[in-house]
Amino acid sequence: MDRWEKFNAFAVWMLKAGYLNLLWIGFTLAGLGIFGLFPSTGAMFTIIHKWLQKEPVGKLFPAFWKAYKKEFISLNKFGLFFILIGYILVYDFMFLHQNAGKLQWLIPVTGFIAISYVMTLLYFFPVYTQYRMKFFQYIKQSFLIGASSLLETMIMFTSCMVLMIAVRFIPGIIPLFTGSVLAIVITWCGNRAFRKIKLKNPKKDYVSLNIMQ
Repeated sequence: MDRWEKFNAFAVWMLKAGYLNLLWIGFTLAGLGIFGLFPSTGAMFTIIHKWLQKEPVGKLFPAFWKAYKKEFISLNKFGLFFILIGYILVYDFMFLHQNAGKLQWLIPVTGFIAISYVMTLLYFFPVYTQYRMKFFQYIKQSFLIGASSLLETMIMFTSCMVLMIAVRFIPGIIPLFTGSVLAIVITWCGNRAFRKIKLKNPKKDYVSLNIMQ
Protein backbone atom coordinates (compact mmCIF):
# COMPACT_ATOMS: atom_id res chain seq x y z
CA MET A 1 0.00 0.00 0.00
CA ASP A 2 1.55 3.31 -1.11
CA ARG A 3 1.27 6.62 0.72
CA TRP A 4 -1.75 7.78 -1.25
CA GLU A 5 -3.68 4.58 -0.47
CA LYS A 6 -2.77 4.91 3.21
CA PHE A 7 -3.92 8.52 3.24
CA ASN A 8 -7.13 7.59 1.43
CA ALA A 9 -7.84 4.77 3.89
CA PHE A 10 -7.19 7.16 6.81
CA ALA A 11 -9.47 9.80 5.27
CA VAL A 12 -12.27 7.25 4.85
CA TRP A 13 -11.84 6.18 8.47
CA MET A 14 -12.06 9.81 9.63
CA LEU A 15 -15.20 10.43 7.56
CA LYS A 16 -16.84 7.32 8.99
CA ALA A 17 -15.78 8.28 12.53
CA GLY A 18 -17.18 11.80 12.03
CA TYR A 19 -20.50 10.50 10.72
CA LEU A 20 -20.70 7.98 13.58
CA ASN A 21 -20.07 10.76 16.08
CA LEU A 22 -22.91 12.80 14.58
CA LEU A 23 -25.22 9.78 14.88
CA TRP A 24 -24.13 9.35 18.50
CA ILE A 25 -24.97 12.97 19.32
CA GLY A 26 -28.21 12.92 17.33
CA PHE A 27 -29.59 9.75 18.89
CA THR A 28 -28.52 10.92 22.35
CA LEU A 29 -30.57 14.09 21.85
CA ALA A 30 -33.44 12.04 20.39
CA GLY A 31 -33.59 10.18 23.69
CA LEU A 32 -33.80 13.51 25.57
CA GLY A 33 -30.17 13.23 26.59
CA ILE A 34 -30.43 11.19 29.75
CA PHE A 35 -32.43 8.37 28.11
CA GLY A 36 -30.52 8.45 24.84
CA LEU A 37 -26.92 8.59 26.06
CA PHE A 38 -26.33 4.96 27.00
CA PRO A 39 -28.27 3.34 24.11
CA SER A 40 -26.55 5.69 21.66
CA THR A 41 -23.13 4.99 23.16
CA GLY A 42 -23.82 1.25 23.11
CA ALA A 43 -24.75 1.42 19.42
CA MET A 44 -21.56 3.34 18.68
CA PHE A 45 -19.39 0.78 20.48
CA THR A 46 -21.17 -2.07 18.69
CA ILE A 47 -20.32 -0.62 15.29
CA ILE A 48 -16.74 0.20 16.26
CA HIS A 49 -16.21 -3.33 17.56
CA LYS A 50 -17.33 -4.68 14.18
CA TRP A 51 -15.01 -2.25 12.39
CA LEU A 52 -12.00 -3.36 14.41
CA GLN A 53 -12.91 -7.03 13.89
CA LYS A 54 -13.30 -6.29 10.15
CA GLU A 55 -16.91 -7.50 10.24
CA PRO A 56 -19.40 -6.13 7.67
CA VAL A 57 -21.51 -3.26 8.97
CA GLY A 58 -23.38 -2.03 5.91
CA LYS A 59 -24.95 1.40 5.93
CA LEU A 60 -24.21 3.23 9.18
CA PHE A 61 -27.60 4.75 9.89
CA PRO A 62 -29.65 1.49 9.71
CA ALA A 63 -26.95 -0.40 11.65
CA PHE A 64 -26.85 2.29 14.33
CA TRP A 65 -30.65 2.46 14.61
CA LYS A 66 -30.93 -1.33 14.89
CA ALA A 67 -28.40 -1.50 17.74
CA TYR A 68 -29.92 1.58 19.42
CA LYS A 69 -33.47 0.28 19.62
CA LYS A 70 -32.41 -3.30 20.42
CA GLU A 71 -30.59 -2.33 23.62
CA PHE A 72 -32.57 0.81 24.51
CA ILE A 73 -34.27 -0.50 27.65
CA SER A 74 -31.38 -2.65 28.85
CA LEU A 75 -28.75 0.09 28.50
CA ASN A 76 -30.99 2.68 30.13
CA LYS A 77 -31.07 0.48 33.22
CA PHE A 78 -27.27 0.60 33.33
CA GLY A 79 -27.39 4.30 32.54
CA LEU A 80 -29.57 5.03 35.55
CA PHE A 81 -27.28 2.88 37.71
CA PHE A 82 -24.10 4.71 36.65
CA ILE A 83 -25.76 8.13 36.86
CA LEU A 84 -26.97 7.40 40.37
CA ILE A 85 -23.53 6.25 41.52
CA GLY A 86 -21.94 9.24 39.84
CA TYR A 87 -24.37 11.61 41.56
CA ILE A 88 -23.57 10.05 44.94
CA LEU A 89 -19.83 10.45 44.33
CA VAL A 90 -20.21 14.11 43.33
CA TYR A 91 -22.32 14.74 46.43
CA ASP A 92 -19.71 12.98 48.60
CA PHE A 93 -16.90 15.12 47.18
CA MET A 94 -18.90 18.30 47.79
CA PHE A 95 -19.67 17.19 51.34
CA LEU A 96 -16.02 16.32 52.03
CA HIS A 97 -14.91 19.67 50.61
CA GLN A 98 -17.16 21.46 53.08
CA ASN A 99 -15.99 19.28 55.98
CA ALA A 100 -12.38 18.66 54.96
CA GLY A 101 -11.00 19.25 58.44
CA LYS A 102 -13.20 16.66 60.15
CA LEU A 103 -13.34 13.99 57.45
CA GLN A 104 -9.99 14.42 55.72
CA TRP A 105 -9.23 10.71 56.01
CA LEU A 106 -12.22 9.92 53.78
CA ILE A 107 -10.86 11.92 50.82
CA PRO A 108 -8.41 9.22 49.56
CA VAL A 109 -11.06 6.53 50.09
CA THR A 110 -13.61 8.47 48.05
CA GLY A 111 -10.95 9.22 45.44
CA PHE A 112 -10.18 5.51 45.07
CA ILE A 113 -13.89 4.74 44.67
CA ALA A 114 -14.20 7.48 42.05
CA ILE A 115 -11.24 6.11 40.05
CA SER A 116 -12.74 2.61 40.26
CA TYR A 117 -16.05 4.01 39.06
CA VAL A 118 -14.52 5.71 36.01
CA MET A 119 -12.45 2.62 35.21
CA THR A 120 -15.52 0.38 35.40
CA LEU A 121 -17.46 2.76 33.15
CA LEU A 122 -14.65 2.81 30.57
CA TYR A 123 -14.61 -0.99 30.31
CA PHE A 124 -18.37 -1.41 30.54
CA PHE A 125 -19.22 -0.83 26.87
CA PRO A 126 -16.48 -3.10 25.45
CA VAL A 127 -17.68 -5.84 27.81
CA TYR A 128 -21.36 -5.21 27.10
CA THR A 129 -21.00 -5.27 23.32
CA GLN A 130 -19.08 -8.56 23.33
CA TYR A 131 -20.49 -10.66 26.15
CA ARG A 132 -23.84 -11.72 27.51
CA MET A 133 -24.20 -11.91 31.29
CA LYS A 134 -26.36 -10.83 34.20
CA PHE A 135 -26.72 -7.21 35.32
CA PHE A 136 -24.15 -6.96 38.10
CA GLN A 137 -21.77 -9.36 36.37
CA TYR A 138 -21.22 -6.66 33.75
CA ILE A 139 -20.22 -4.26 36.52
CA LYS A 140 -18.02 -6.80 38.27
CA GLN A 141 -16.23 -7.99 35.14
CA SER A 142 -15.68 -4.44 33.88
CA PHE A 143 -13.98 -3.54 37.16
CA LEU A 144 -11.90 -6.73 37.35
CA ILE A 145 -10.69 -6.45 33.75
CA GLY A 146 -9.73 -2.82 34.26
CA ALA A 147 -7.91 -3.57 37.52
CA SER A 148 -5.96 -6.45 35.96
CA SER A 149 -5.05 -4.58 32.74
CA LEU A 150 -3.12 -1.57 34.05
CA LEU A 151 -1.42 -0.64 30.76
CA GLU A 152 -4.68 -0.61 28.81
CA THR A 153 -6.40 1.26 31.63
CA MET A 154 -3.67 3.91 31.67
CA ILE A 155 -3.99 4.33 27.89
CA MET A 156 -7.74 4.87 28.32
CA PHE A 157 -7.29 7.45 31.08
CA THR A 158 -4.55 9.23 29.12
CA SER A 159 -6.71 9.29 25.98
CA CYS A 160 -9.56 10.87 27.94
CA MET A 161 -7.26 13.59 29.27
CA VAL A 162 -5.72 14.27 25.84
CA LEU A 163 -9.18 14.54 24.31
CA MET A 164 -10.30 16.96 27.03
CA ILE A 165 -7.25 19.14 26.33
CA ALA A 166 -7.88 18.98 22.58
CA VAL A 167 -11.52 19.99 23.03
CA ARG A 168 -10.46 22.94 25.15
CA PHE A 169 -8.17 24.30 22.44
CA ILE A 170 -10.14 23.09 19.39
CA PRO A 171 -13.83 23.04 20.42
CA GLY A 172 -14.87 22.58 16.79
CA ILE A 173 -13.96 18.87 16.95
CA ILE A 174 -16.76 18.16 19.44
CA PRO A 175 -19.49 17.31 16.88
CA LEU A 176 -17.17 15.21 14.72
CA PHE A 177 -14.54 13.30 16.66
CA THR A 178 -14.98 13.35 20.43
CA GLY A 179 -17.13 10.32 21.18
CA SER A 180 -16.22 8.12 18.21
CA VAL A 181 -12.43 8.56 18.45
CA LEU A 182 -12.46 7.93 22.18
CA ALA A 183 -14.68 4.87 21.65
CA ILE A 184 -12.22 3.51 19.09
CA VAL A 185 -9.35 3.83 21.58
CA ILE A 186 -11.40 2.29 24.40
CA THR A 187 -12.58 -0.61 22.23
CA TRP A 188 -9.04 -1.29 21.01
CA CYS A 189 -7.71 -1.26 24.58
CA GLY A 190 -10.60 -3.43 25.76
CA ASN A 191 -9.97 -6.00 23.02
CA ARG A 192 -6.27 -6.01 23.88
CA ALA A 193 -7.09 -6.59 27.56
CA PHE A 194 -9.49 -9.44 26.70
CA ARG A 195 -6.84 -11.18 24.57
CA LYS A 196 -4.18 -10.88 27.28
CA ILE A 197 -6.49 -12.36 29.90
CA LYS A 198 -7.47 -15.24 27.60
CA LEU A 199 -3.79 -15.96 26.87
CA LYS A 200 -3.08 -16.15 30.60
CA ASN A 201 -6.07 -18.49 31.12
CA PRO A 202 -6.39 -20.48 27.87
CA LYS A 203 -8.40 -23.27 29.49
CA LYS A 204 -10.84 -20.97 31.24
CA ASP A 205 -13.28 -18.43 29.86
CA TYR A 206 -12.83 -15.52 32.25
CA VAL A 207 -16.42 -14.41 31.94
CA SER A 208 -17.85 -17.95 31.78
CA LEU A 209 -20.51 -16.79 29.33
CA ASN A 210 -21.21 -16.78 25.62
CA ILE A 211 -20.08 -14.04 23.27
CA MET A 212 -23.06 -12.13 21.88
CA GLN A 213 -24.00 -12.98 18.32
